[in-house]
Amino acid sequence: MLRLDLITLARLAGAPIAGPRLPAKKIKGIAMTTDTMADTTTTTAHVPVNEAPAAEPTEQVYMLEQLLQRQRQAYLAAPISSYEQRVQDLKALGRMIREHQDEIVRAVNADYGNRSHHETLFAEIFPALDSIKDTIKRVKKWMKPQRRHIDFTAFPTSSTKVIPQPLGVVGVIVPWNFPVNLSFGPLINIFAAGNRAMVKMSGNSSTLAALLKRISGDYFPEDKLVFIEEAGGTGVEFSKLKFDHLIFTGSGATGRKVMASAAANLTPVTLELGGKSPAIVGPDFNIDTACERILFWKLFNAGQICTTVDYLLLPEDKVDAFVAKAKELFRKRYPDIQSPDYTAVIDEPSFRRLWKTLDDAAQKGATVIDLTDGQGSRDDAIQKFPAHLVLNVSEDMDIMQREIFGPLLPIKTYNNREEVAAYINKGDRPLAIYPFTNDKSLRDFYIDHVMSGGVSVNNAVLHVGQHDIPFGGVGESGMGHYHGYEGFITFSKLRPVFYQGPLDPLKFLMPPYGNVADKMMKLMLRLTK
Repeated sequence: MLRLDLITLARLAGAPIAGPRLPAKKIKGIAMTTDTMADTTTTTAHVPVNEAPAAEPTEQVYMLEQLLQRQRQAYLAAPISSYEQRVQDLKALGRMIREHQDEIVRAVNADYGNRSHHETLFAEIFPALDSIKDTIKRVKKWMKPQRRHIDFTAFPTSSTKVIPQPLGVVGVIVPWNFPVNLSFGPLINIFAAGNRAMVKMSGNSSTLAALLKRISGDYFPEDKLVFIEEAGGTGVEFSKLKFDHLIFTGSGATGRKVMASAAANLTPVTLELGGKSPAIVGPDFNIDTACERILFWKLFNAGQICTTVDYLLLPEDKVDAFVAKAKELFRKRYPDIQSPDYTAVIDEPSFRRLWKTLDDAAQKGATVIDLTDGQGSRDDAIQKFPAHLVLNVSEDMDIMQREIFGPLLPIKTYNNREEVAAYINKGDRPLAIYPFTNDKSLRDFYIDHVMSGGVSVNNAVLHVGQHDIPFGGVGESGMGHYHGYEGFITFSKLRPVFYQGPLDPLKFLMPPYGNVADKMMKLMLRLTK
Protein backbone atom coordinates (compact mmCIF):
# COMPACT_ATOMS: atom_id res chain seq x y z
CA MET A 1 0.00 0.00 0.00
CA LEU A 2 2.97 2.32 0.60
CA ARG A 3 4.09 1.88 -2.99
CA LEU A 4 0.54 2.55 -4.17
CA ASP A 5 0.14 5.64 -1.97
CA LEU A 6 3.37 7.13 -3.31
CA ILE A 7 2.29 6.54 -6.88
CA THR A 8 -1.10 8.10 -6.22
CA LEU A 9 0.32 11.14 -4.47
CA ALA A 10 2.92 11.65 -7.15
CA ARG A 11 0.34 11.51 -9.90
CA LEU A 12 -1.92 13.91 -8.05
CA ALA A 13 1.04 16.25 -7.80
CA GLY A 14 1.78 15.88 -11.50
CA ALA A 15 5.17 14.19 -11.03
CA PRO A 16 6.41 11.77 -13.70
CA ILE A 17 6.29 8.07 -12.77
CA ALA A 18 8.64 5.44 -14.12
CA GLY A 19 7.02 2.64 -16.08
CA PRO A 20 3.89 2.55 -18.23
CA ARG A 21 1.20 5.04 -17.30
CA LEU A 22 -2.24 3.58 -16.73
CA PRO A 23 -4.98 5.17 -18.78
CA ALA A 24 -7.53 7.24 -16.91
CA LYS A 25 -10.96 5.77 -17.42
CA LYS A 26 -13.97 4.92 -15.30
CA ILE A 27 -13.96 1.90 -13.04
CA LYS A 28 -15.63 -1.13 -14.58
CA GLY A 29 -16.12 -2.91 -11.27
CA ILE A 30 -14.57 -4.40 -8.19
CA ALA A 31 -15.07 -7.90 -6.86
CA MET A 32 -15.52 -9.16 -3.37
CA THR A 33 -17.97 -11.91 -2.67
CA THR A 34 -20.26 -10.71 0.09
CA ASP A 35 -22.66 -13.65 0.07
CA THR A 36 -24.05 -14.16 3.53
CA MET A 37 -23.23 -17.88 3.52
CA ALA A 38 -19.61 -18.12 4.55
CA ASP A 39 -18.83 -21.42 2.79
CA THR A 40 -19.79 -20.04 -0.62
CA THR A 41 -17.43 -17.09 -0.50
CA THR A 42 -13.99 -16.85 -2.04
CA THR A 43 -11.58 -14.00 -1.61
CA THR A 44 -7.95 -13.45 -2.41
CA ALA A 45 -5.67 -14.44 0.47
CA HIS A 46 -3.74 -11.69 2.24
CA VAL A 47 0.04 -11.77 1.90
CA PRO A 48 1.87 -10.28 4.92
CA VAL A 49 3.96 -7.27 3.96
CA ASN A 50 7.15 -8.79 5.32
CA GLU A 51 6.84 -12.06 3.42
CA ALA A 52 6.83 -10.87 -0.17
CA PRO A 53 7.50 -7.69 -2.10
CA ALA A 54 4.45 -5.61 -2.90
CA ALA A 55 3.01 -6.25 -6.34
CA GLU A 56 2.77 -3.45 -8.84
CA PRO A 57 -0.66 -1.85 -8.58
CA THR A 58 -3.13 -3.07 -11.18
CA GLU A 59 -5.17 -0.74 -13.33
CA GLN A 60 -8.22 -1.47 -11.24
CA VAL A 61 -6.43 -0.78 -7.96
CA TYR A 62 -5.07 2.47 -9.35
CA MET A 63 -8.53 3.54 -10.45
CA LEU A 64 -9.98 2.76 -7.01
CA GLU A 65 -7.29 4.84 -5.36
CA GLN A 66 -7.87 7.63 -7.87
CA LEU A 67 -11.58 7.65 -7.11
CA LEU A 68 -10.97 7.66 -3.36
CA GLN A 69 -8.52 10.53 -3.70
CA ARG A 70 -11.05 12.48 -5.75
CA GLN A 71 -13.66 12.11 -3.02
CA ARG A 72 -11.14 12.93 -0.30
CA GLN A 73 -9.98 16.07 -2.07
CA ALA A 74 -13.60 17.17 -2.43
CA TYR A 75 -14.10 16.56 1.29
CA LEU A 76 -10.98 18.51 2.23
CA ALA A 77 -12.10 21.40 0.04
CA ALA A 78 -15.43 21.56 1.94
CA PRO A 79 -15.14 19.45 5.11
CA ILE A 80 -18.29 20.77 6.78
CA SER A 81 -21.53 20.05 4.97
CA SER A 82 -24.34 22.47 5.78
CA TYR A 83 -27.79 21.42 6.90
CA GLU A 84 -29.17 22.59 3.54
CA GLN A 85 -26.64 20.48 1.63
CA ARG A 86 -27.42 17.38 3.66
CA VAL A 87 -31.15 17.76 3.08
CA GLN A 88 -30.47 18.29 -0.61
CA ASP A 89 -28.42 15.06 -0.73
CA LEU A 90 -31.11 13.09 1.10
CA LYS A 91 -33.81 14.40 -1.24
CA ALA A 92 -31.66 13.47 -4.22
CA LEU A 93 -31.42 9.90 -2.89
CA GLY A 94 -35.21 9.86 -2.63
CA ARG A 95 -35.66 11.17 -6.18
CA MET A 96 -33.20 8.59 -7.47
CA ILE A 97 -35.36 5.81 -6.03
CA ARG A 98 -38.77 7.30 -6.93
CA GLU A 99 -37.90 8.24 -10.48
CA HIS A 100 -36.48 4.78 -11.21
CA GLN A 101 -38.65 2.68 -8.91
CA ASP A 102 -39.98 0.33 -11.58
CA GLU A 103 -36.53 -0.17 -13.11
CA ILE A 104 -35.07 -0.95 -9.69
CA VAL A 105 -37.78 -3.52 -8.94
CA ARG A 106 -37.25 -5.17 -12.33
CA ALA A 107 -33.48 -5.23 -11.84
CA VAL A 108 -33.75 -6.94 -8.45
CA ASN A 109 -36.18 -9.45 -9.95
CA ALA A 110 -33.76 -10.17 -12.80
CA ASP A 111 -30.88 -10.77 -10.40
CA TYR A 112 -32.94 -13.22 -8.35
CA GLY A 113 -34.57 -15.00 -11.28
CA ASN A 114 -37.81 -14.31 -9.43
CA ARG A 115 -38.17 -11.85 -6.55
CA SER A 116 -41.66 -11.08 -5.34
CA HIS A 117 -42.63 -7.60 -6.53
CA HIS A 118 -44.36 -6.87 -3.23
CA GLU A 119 -41.41 -8.07 -1.17
CA THR A 120 -39.12 -5.67 -3.02
CA LEU A 121 -41.51 -2.77 -2.48
CA PHE A 122 -42.07 -3.62 1.20
CA ALA A 123 -38.52 -4.50 2.24
CA GLU A 124 -36.44 -2.34 -0.10
CA ILE A 125 -38.23 0.66 -1.59
CA PHE A 126 -40.54 1.61 1.27
CA PRO A 127 -37.93 1.45 4.09
CA ALA A 128 -35.47 3.58 2.12
CA LEU A 129 -37.99 6.28 1.24
CA ASP A 130 -39.55 6.30 4.70
CA SER A 131 -36.11 6.54 6.35
CA ILE A 132 -35.20 9.49 4.12
CA LYS A 133 -38.39 11.29 5.14
CA ASP A 134 -37.75 10.59 8.83
CA THR A 135 -34.08 11.59 8.66
CA ILE A 136 -34.84 14.93 7.00
CA LYS A 137 -37.13 15.74 9.94
CA ARG A 138 -34.46 14.91 12.52
CA VAL A 139 -31.08 15.77 11.04
CA LYS A 140 -31.10 19.45 12.05
CA LYS A 141 -31.42 18.45 15.71
CA TRP A 142 -28.74 15.77 15.34
CA MET A 143 -26.29 18.31 13.92
CA LYS A 144 -26.53 20.76 16.82
CA PRO A 145 -23.39 21.05 18.97
CA GLN A 146 -23.96 19.68 22.45
CA ARG A 147 -23.00 21.78 25.49
CA ARG A 148 -21.29 19.67 28.14
CA HIS A 149 -20.62 20.16 31.84
CA ILE A 150 -17.47 22.04 32.85
CA ASP A 151 -15.64 21.60 36.15
CA PHE A 152 -16.13 25.09 37.55
CA THR A 153 -13.62 24.52 40.37
CA ALA A 154 -10.70 24.06 38.00
CA PHE A 155 -11.95 25.90 34.95
CA PRO A 156 -14.22 28.82 35.95
CA THR A 157 -15.63 30.83 33.02
CA SER A 158 -14.51 28.19 30.49
CA SER A 159 -16.89 26.01 28.47
CA THR A 160 -17.02 22.82 26.40
CA LYS A 161 -18.98 21.51 23.45
CA VAL A 162 -19.20 18.30 21.46
CA ILE A 163 -19.57 19.03 17.74
CA PRO A 164 -20.66 16.25 15.35
CA GLN A 165 -18.55 16.60 12.20
CA PRO A 166 -18.30 14.54 8.99
CA LEU A 167 -15.65 11.81 8.91
CA GLY A 168 -14.94 12.18 5.19
CA VAL A 169 -15.21 9.23 2.77
CA VAL A 170 -17.13 6.10 3.77
CA GLY A 171 -16.92 2.72 2.04
CA VAL A 172 -20.03 0.51 1.83
CA ILE A 173 -19.89 -3.19 0.93
CA VAL A 174 -23.39 -4.40 0.03
CA PRO A 175 -24.70 -8.02 -0.01
CA TRP A 176 -27.10 -9.42 -2.57
CA ASN A 177 -30.09 -10.33 -0.39
CA PHE A 178 -31.49 -6.78 0.09
CA PRO A 179 -29.26 -4.75 -2.20
CA VAL A 180 -31.41 -1.60 -2.27
CA ASN A 181 -32.14 -1.47 1.45
CA LEU A 182 -28.56 -2.32 2.42
CA SER A 183 -27.01 0.27 0.10
CA PHE A 184 -29.44 3.17 0.56
CA GLY A 185 -29.91 2.48 4.29
CA PRO A 186 -26.27 3.25 5.15
CA LEU A 187 -26.17 6.06 2.57
CA ILE A 188 -28.99 7.87 4.38
CA ASN A 189 -26.93 7.95 7.59
CA ILE A 190 -23.72 8.71 5.69
CA PHE A 191 -25.21 11.73 3.93
CA ALA A 192 -27.06 12.89 7.04
CA ALA A 193 -23.65 13.03 8.72
CA GLY A 194 -22.25 15.06 5.80
CA ASN A 195 -19.96 12.45 4.22
CA ARG A 196 -19.15 11.08 0.78
CA ALA A 197 -19.46 7.42 -0.22
CA MET A 198 -18.16 4.66 -2.43
CA VAL A 199 -20.61 1.74 -2.64
CA LYS A 200 -19.41 -1.71 -3.70
CA MET A 201 -22.26 -3.93 -4.94
CA SER A 202 -22.39 -7.75 -4.98
CA GLY A 203 -21.78 -9.83 -8.08
CA ASN A 204 -25.17 -11.45 -7.57
CA SER A 205 -26.72 -7.98 -7.98
CA SER A 206 -25.11 -7.26 -11.35
CA THR A 207 -28.27 -5.97 -13.06
CA LEU A 208 -29.08 -3.61 -10.21
CA ALA A 209 -25.46 -2.52 -9.86
CA ALA A 210 -25.28 -1.58 -13.54
CA LEU A 211 -28.52 0.39 -13.20
CA LEU A 212 -27.43 2.30 -10.08
CA LYS A 213 -24.05 3.07 -11.62
CA ARG A 214 -25.76 4.39 -14.75
CA ILE A 215 -28.32 6.61 -13.04
CA SER A 216 -26.40 7.86 -9.98
CA GLY A 217 -24.50 10.41 -12.04
CA ASP A 218 -27.78 12.19 -12.76
CA TYR A 219 -28.15 12.95 -9.05
CA PHE A 220 -24.62 13.08 -7.61
CA PRO A 221 -21.12 13.84 -8.88
CA GLU A 222 -18.59 11.03 -8.53
CA ASP A 223 -16.80 12.95 -5.81
CA LYS A 224 -19.98 12.60 -3.70
CA LEU A 225 -21.29 9.12 -4.54
CA VAL A 226 -20.26 6.28 -6.80
CA PHE A 227 -21.57 2.73 -7.21
CA ILE A 228 -19.00 0.10 -8.11
CA GLU A 229 -19.86 -3.09 -9.99
CA GLU A 230 -18.15 -6.38 -9.28
CA ALA A 231 -15.78 -7.49 -12.00
CA GLY A 232 -14.39 -10.59 -10.29
CA GLY A 233 -11.28 -11.29 -8.28
CA THR A 234 -10.21 -7.85 -7.04
CA GLY A 235 -12.82 -6.90 -4.47
CA VAL A 236 -10.47 -7.43 -1.54
CA GLU A 237 -8.74 -4.26 -2.70
CA PHE A 238 -11.86 -2.27 -1.86
CA SER A 239 -11.55 -3.17 1.81
CA LYS A 240 -7.85 -2.20 1.72
CA LEU A 241 -8.68 1.38 0.79
CA LYS A 242 -7.99 3.97 3.46
CA PHE A 243 -11.57 4.97 4.10
CA ASP A 244 -12.57 7.08 7.07
CA HIS A 245 -15.12 4.38 7.91
CA LEU A 246 -16.11 1.09 6.28
CA ILE A 247 -19.47 -0.66 6.69
CA PHE A 248 -19.85 -4.27 5.58
CA THR A 249 -22.91 -6.51 5.50
CA GLY A 250 -22.40 -10.19 4.82
CA SER A 251 -21.00 -13.39 6.26
CA GLY A 252 -18.86 -13.69 9.34
CA ALA A 253 -16.07 -15.33 7.35
CA THR A 254 -15.86 -12.47 4.86
CA GLY A 255 -16.41 -9.95 7.65
CA ARG A 256 -13.25 -11.16 9.37
CA LYS A 257 -11.27 -10.64 6.16
CA VAL A 258 -12.74 -7.18 5.67
CA MET A 259 -11.82 -6.25 9.23
CA ALA A 260 -8.26 -7.58 8.78
CA SER A 261 -7.81 -5.51 5.62
CA ALA A 262 -9.24 -2.40 7.25
CA ALA A 263 -6.97 -2.88 10.27
CA ALA A 264 -3.89 -2.21 8.15
CA ASN A 265 -5.13 1.39 7.79
CA LEU A 266 -6.76 1.56 11.25
CA THR A 267 -10.01 2.12 9.37
CA PRO A 268 -12.94 1.78 11.79
CA VAL A 269 -15.54 -0.75 10.69
CA THR A 270 -19.20 -1.47 11.20
CA LEU A 271 -19.87 -5.16 10.57
CA GLU A 272 -23.45 -6.36 10.07
CA LEU A 273 -23.14 -10.14 9.96
CA GLY A 274 -25.64 -12.89 10.71
CA GLY A 275 -26.00 -16.03 12.78
CA LYS A 276 -28.69 -18.34 14.07
CA SER A 277 -31.50 -16.15 15.40
CA PRO A 278 -34.10 -18.17 17.32
CA ALA A 279 -37.79 -17.69 17.94
CA ILE A 280 -39.01 -18.93 21.33
CA VAL A 281 -42.73 -19.54 21.73
CA GLY A 282 -43.81 -19.38 25.37
CA PRO A 283 -46.34 -21.85 26.82
CA ASP A 284 -48.90 -19.04 27.16
CA PHE A 285 -48.78 -17.74 23.59
CA ASN A 286 -51.42 -18.61 20.98
CA ILE A 287 -49.78 -21.13 18.65
CA ASP A 288 -51.79 -20.11 15.56
CA THR A 289 -50.74 -16.46 15.93
CA ALA A 290 -47.12 -17.47 16.48
CA CYS A 291 -47.18 -19.69 13.40
CA GLU A 292 -48.74 -16.96 11.23
CA ARG A 293 -45.98 -14.50 12.11
CA ILE A 294 -43.01 -16.87 12.18
CA LEU A 295 -43.90 -18.54 8.88
CA PHE A 296 -44.39 -15.17 7.20
CA TRP A 297 -40.84 -14.08 8.03
CA LYS A 298 -39.27 -17.50 7.46
CA LEU A 299 -40.60 -17.59 3.90
CA PHE A 300 -40.20 -13.89 3.14
CA ASN A 301 -37.50 -13.60 0.46
CA ALA A 302 -37.28 -17.41 0.64
CA GLY A 303 -35.66 -17.13 4.05
CA GLN A 304 -32.70 -15.18 2.70
CA ILE A 305 -32.65 -12.61 5.51
CA CYS A 306 -29.86 -12.27 8.04
CA THR A 307 -32.39 -11.49 10.80
CA THR A 308 -35.03 -14.09 9.93
CA VAL A 309 -36.03 -16.87 12.32
CA ASP A 310 -33.26 -19.44 11.85
CA TYR A 311 -34.74 -22.06 14.17
CA LEU A 312 -37.74 -22.42 16.47
CA LEU A 313 -37.91 -23.42 20.13
CA LEU A 314 -41.33 -24.83 21.10
CA PRO A 315 -42.87 -26.49 24.14
CA GLU A 316 -43.19 -30.17 23.24
CA ASP A 317 -46.99 -30.17 23.46
CA LYS A 318 -47.19 -27.36 20.87
CA VAL A 319 -45.34 -29.07 18.00
CA ASP A 320 -48.26 -30.91 16.39
CA ALA A 321 -50.46 -27.80 16.43
CA PHE A 322 -47.68 -25.70 14.91
CA VAL A 323 -47.09 -28.23 12.11
CA ALA A 324 -50.79 -28.45 11.29
CA LYS A 325 -51.16 -24.66 11.19
CA ALA A 326 -48.01 -24.29 9.06
CA LYS A 327 -49.39 -26.70 6.45
CA GLU A 328 -52.68 -24.81 6.36
CA LEU A 329 -51.00 -21.42 6.04
CA PHE A 330 -48.62 -22.52 3.32
CA ARG A 331 -51.40 -23.93 1.15
CA LYS A 332 -53.31 -20.65 1.57
CA ARG A 333 -50.38 -18.30 0.96
CA TYR A 334 -48.45 -20.22 -1.70
CA PRO A 335 -50.72 -22.67 -3.54
CA ASP A 336 -48.12 -22.77 -6.33
CA ILE A 337 -44.45 -22.07 -5.54
CA GLN A 338 -43.88 -21.20 -9.18
CA SER A 339 -46.06 -18.12 -8.73
CA PRO A 340 -44.30 -14.72 -8.61
CA ASP A 341 -45.16 -14.42 -4.89
CA TYR A 342 -42.66 -17.13 -3.90
CA THR A 343 -39.11 -15.79 -4.23
CA ALA A 344 -36.34 -17.86 -5.77
CA VAL A 345 -33.02 -18.78 -4.17
CA ILE A 346 -30.35 -16.39 -5.42
CA ASP A 347 -28.05 -18.79 -7.29
CA GLU A 348 -27.33 -22.44 -8.03
CA PRO A 349 -24.61 -22.91 -5.35
CA SER A 350 -27.04 -21.69 -2.69
CA PHE A 351 -29.82 -23.87 -4.13
CA ARG A 352 -27.58 -26.96 -4.02
CA ARG A 353 -26.37 -26.11 -0.52
CA LEU A 354 -29.96 -26.06 0.77
CA TRP A 355 -30.71 -29.47 -0.73
CA LYS A 356 -27.50 -30.81 0.79
CA THR A 357 -28.48 -29.36 4.19
CA LEU A 358 -31.91 -30.99 3.99
CA ASP A 359 -30.47 -34.35 2.90
CA ASP A 360 -27.93 -34.28 5.73
CA ALA A 361 -30.70 -33.74 8.30
CA ALA A 362 -32.82 -36.58 6.87
CA GLN A 363 -29.88 -38.99 6.75
CA LYS A 364 -29.10 -38.26 10.41
CA GLY A 365 -32.60 -39.01 11.61
CA ALA A 366 -34.59 -35.78 11.34
CA THR A 367 -38.28 -35.81 10.43
CA VAL A 368 -38.65 -33.74 7.26
CA ILE A 369 -42.02 -32.17 6.44
CA ASP A 370 -42.48 -30.71 2.95
CA LEU A 371 -44.99 -27.88 3.20
CA THR A 372 -45.31 -27.73 -0.61
CA ASP A 373 -46.63 -31.31 -0.95
CA GLY A 374 -43.87 -32.26 -3.35
CA GLN A 375 -43.86 -29.18 -5.60
CA GLY A 376 -40.12 -28.64 -5.46
CA SER A 377 -37.62 -29.98 -7.96
CA ARG A 378 -33.86 -30.36 -7.60
CA ASP A 379 -33.57 -29.38 -11.26
CA ASP A 380 -35.71 -26.23 -11.06
CA ALA A 381 -34.07 -23.74 -13.42
CA ILE A 382 -35.51 -20.80 -11.47
CA GLN A 383 -34.30 -22.32 -8.17
CA LYS A 384 -37.54 -22.22 -6.20
CA PHE A 385 -36.69 -24.17 -3.06
CA PRO A 386 -39.63 -25.93 -1.36
CA ALA A 387 -40.31 -24.87 2.23
CA HIS A 388 -39.74 -27.56 4.87
CA LEU A 389 -40.14 -28.00 8.60
CA VAL A 390 -37.43 -30.18 10.15
CA LEU A 391 -38.24 -31.94 13.43
CA ASN A 392 -36.13 -34.06 15.79
CA VAL A 393 -32.95 -32.24 14.89
CA SER A 394 -29.59 -32.93 16.56
CA GLU A 395 -26.53 -30.78 16.99
CA ASP A 396 -24.40 -32.81 14.56
CA MET A 397 -26.65 -31.83 11.64
CA ASP A 398 -25.52 -29.10 9.26
CA ILE A 399 -28.87 -27.36 9.72
CA MET A 400 -27.99 -26.68 13.37
CA GLN A 401 -24.35 -25.82 12.78
CA ARG A 402 -24.59 -22.83 10.48
CA GLU A 403 -26.95 -20.07 9.40
CA ILE A 404 -29.53 -21.64 7.07
CA PHE A 405 -30.40 -18.70 4.81
CA GLY A 406 -33.28 -20.46 3.11
CA PRO A 407 -36.86 -21.74 3.66
CA LEU A 408 -35.95 -24.54 6.10
CA LEU A 409 -37.24 -24.26 9.68
CA PRO A 410 -35.77 -26.63 12.26
CA ILE A 411 -37.84 -27.08 15.42
CA LYS A 412 -36.45 -27.99 18.82
CA THR A 413 -38.48 -28.62 21.96
CA TYR A 414 -37.78 -27.40 25.49
CA ASN A 415 -39.02 -27.90 29.04
CA ASN A 416 -38.23 -24.62 30.80
CA ARG A 417 -36.88 -21.13 30.23
CA GLU A 418 -33.49 -21.85 31.83
CA GLU A 419 -32.96 -24.67 29.33
CA VAL A 420 -33.70 -22.26 26.47
CA ALA A 421 -31.30 -19.59 27.73
CA ALA A 422 -28.52 -22.12 28.30
CA TYR A 423 -28.96 -23.60 24.82
CA ILE A 424 -28.83 -20.26 23.00
CA ASN A 425 -25.96 -18.93 25.14
CA LYS A 426 -23.70 -21.90 24.45
CA GLY A 427 -23.51 -20.84 20.80
CA ASP A 428 -22.46 -17.61 19.11
CA ARG A 429 -24.42 -14.54 20.10
CA PRO A 430 -27.25 -14.22 17.56
CA LEU A 431 -28.19 -11.14 15.57
CA ALA A 432 -31.67 -11.27 17.12
CA ILE A 433 -33.97 -13.25 19.40
CA TYR A 434 -37.74 -13.45 19.11
CA PRO A 435 -39.63 -14.31 22.32
CA PHE A 436 -43.36 -14.91 21.83
CA THR A 437 -45.13 -14.46 25.16
CA ASN A 438 -47.61 -12.21 26.92
CA ASP A 439 -45.98 -12.99 30.25
CA LYS A 440 -43.87 -9.93 31.08
CA SER A 441 -41.61 -11.78 33.49
CA LEU A 442 -40.87 -14.46 30.88
CA ARG A 443 -40.30 -11.83 28.20
CA ASP A 444 -37.89 -9.91 30.42
CA PHE A 445 -36.12 -13.11 31.46
CA TYR A 446 -35.12 -13.76 27.83
CA ILE A 447 -34.15 -10.12 27.23
CA ASP A 448 -32.01 -10.13 30.39
CA HIS A 449 -30.44 -13.59 30.10
CA VAL A 450 -29.85 -14.03 26.35
CA MET A 451 -27.61 -11.46 24.66
CA SER A 452 -28.30 -10.68 21.00
CA GLY A 453 -27.98 -7.84 18.54
CA GLY A 454 -31.67 -6.94 18.83
CA VAL A 455 -35.07 -8.21 19.93
CA SER A 456 -38.57 -8.27 18.51
CA VAL A 457 -41.24 -9.39 20.98
CA ASN A 458 -44.25 -11.37 19.69
CA ASN A 459 -43.01 -10.98 16.13
CA ALA A 460 -39.78 -11.26 14.17
CA VAL A 461 -37.47 -8.91 12.24
CA LEU A 462 -39.54 -5.77 12.86
CA HIS A 463 -37.02 -4.10 15.19
CA VAL A 464 -34.84 -3.69 12.09
CA GLY A 465 -37.44 -1.48 10.43
CA GLN A 466 -37.75 1.09 13.23
CA HIS A 467 -36.10 4.41 12.39
CA ASP A 468 -35.50 5.62 15.92
CA ILE A 469 -33.64 2.60 17.32
CA PRO A 470 -30.23 1.31 16.22
CA PHE A 471 -29.60 -1.88 14.28
CA GLY A 472 -26.49 -3.97 14.77
CA GLY A 473 -25.03 -7.23 16.01
CA VAL A 474 -22.92 -8.25 18.98
CA GLY A 475 -19.96 -10.62 19.10
CA GLU A 476 -20.01 -12.99 16.14
CA SER A 477 -23.15 -11.37 14.71
CA GLY A 478 -21.41 -8.03 14.18
CA MET A 479 -20.22 -4.79 15.71
CA GLY A 480 -21.39 -1.20 15.57
CA HIS A 481 -24.78 0.25 14.72
CA TYR A 482 -26.58 2.26 12.10
CA HIS A 483 -30.15 3.49 11.51
CA GLY A 484 -31.47 6.68 13.05
CA TYR A 485 -29.46 8.82 15.44
CA GLU A 486 -26.98 6.04 16.20
CA GLY A 487 -26.27 5.77 12.47
CA PHE A 488 -25.63 9.50 12.32
CA ILE A 489 -23.20 9.13 15.24
CA THR A 490 -21.46 6.13 13.61
CA PHE A 491 -20.55 8.22 10.58
CA SER A 492 -19.68 11.37 12.54
CA LYS A 493 -16.68 12.42 14.58
CA LEU A 494 -17.95 13.69 17.93
CA ARG A 495 -15.41 16.48 18.24
CA PRO A 496 -14.77 17.62 21.82
CA VAL A 497 -13.88 21.32 22.03
CA PHE A 498 -12.67 23.24 25.12
CA TYR A 499 -13.06 27.03 25.11
CA GLN A 500 -10.74 28.85 27.55
CA GLY A 501 -12.57 31.53 29.53
CA PRO A 502 -11.25 34.90 30.80
CA LEU A 503 -10.08 33.38 34.09
CA ASP A 504 -7.17 30.94 33.96
CA PRO A 505 -6.42 29.32 37.36
CA LEU A 506 -3.65 27.24 35.79
CA LYS A 507 -1.34 30.28 35.85
CA PHE A 508 -1.05 29.67 39.59
CA LEU A 509 0.16 26.12 38.94
CA MET A 510 2.98 26.94 36.55
CA PRO A 511 6.63 26.36 37.51
CA PRO A 512 8.53 27.19 39.52
CA TYR A 513 6.27 25.53 42.07
CA GLY A 514 6.04 27.07 45.55
CA ASN A 515 3.62 28.02 48.31
CA VAL A 516 0.95 29.34 45.92
CA ALA A 517 0.93 26.09 43.95
CA ASP A 518 0.77 24.06 47.17
CA LYS A 519 -2.18 26.06 48.47
CA MET A 520 -3.97 25.83 45.12
CA MET A 521 -3.59 22.02 44.99
CA LYS A 522 -4.75 21.63 48.57
CA LEU A 523 -7.81 23.73 47.84
CA MET A 524 -8.62 21.84 44.66
CA LEU A 525 -8.21 18.46 46.34
CA ARG A 526 -10.36 19.54 49.30
CA LEU A 527 -13.14 20.53 46.91
CA THR A 528 -13.24 17.00 45.48
CA LYS A 529 -14.58 15.60 48.76
